Amino acid sequence: ETGGMPMPPHDEGVIIEMIAVGRYVKVTAVDVNSGREVSMVGDPRRGERALRDAAVRKLKYVMNKDDTEA
Repeated sequence: ETGGMPMPPHDEGVIIEMIAVGRYVKVTAVDVNSGREVSMVGDPRRGERALRDAAVRKLKYVMNKDDTEA
């Protein structure tokens, strides 16, 4: 948990932010090239790495979906 501060790029130019919200963690992933952003909520017991990976997968999914619909 970073206390709301952005973490260093995680994967191919993605910035991850994790904020504790009660018993959950809000994870935001931002693609630095496009500015595309997604958020998700997860259980902190899954671990930081698992939450980061899930957020990056969601970001890639949304970006690929946007590309195919355009």
